[in-house]
Amino acid sequence: MQLPSNCPEFKIRPARVSDCSTILHFIHLLAEYEKLAHEVVADEEKLAATLFGDSPSAEVIIAEYQSKPVGLALFFTNYSTFLAQPGIYLEDLFVEANMRGKGFGKALLTHLAKIAVSRHCGRLEWSVLDWNQPAIDFYQSLGALPMEGWTVNRLTGEALQSVAKQAN
Repeated sequence: MQLPSNCPEFKIRPARVSDCSTILHFIHLLAEYEKLAHEVVADEEKLAATLFGDSPSAEVIIAEYQSKPVGLALFFTNYSTFLAQPGIYLEDLFVEANMRGKGFGKALLTHLAKIAVSRHCGRLEWSVLDWNQPAIDFYQSLGALPMEGWTVNRLTGEALQSVAKQAN
């Protein structure tokens, strides 16, 4: 069943602070799928503070089917110096396993693309695990291409603390 975009039982809406338990649940499910459950330290309080506090760090849109959350996209604004334009970085795109293949992921991503265009963003980008072939195939079916020659780097934990201590 491919869900039609005009299906009255389906909608995408901005997340509310009352969605924090759902957001956390989806984060845990995504982490399990990605074999990264051991890395999740998020909790509802942190999500409420960082997503809905005085200075939100990211935004979330929720996909609902028959008034039940079935997926989300969590994203934030970044910036391209080459384009001299903002962009959107998609941190997480998640659809419940039993709802995949029905158009919810595509609906979330196309909705996010529409947000990017409305905000005059030059790009929408994200990372995907190299072993996650279903996700890679999905993204490529929409016209997304991997960034050849680029590698993601990260400082975290003690390494981040150590580098920060080197600042004057």
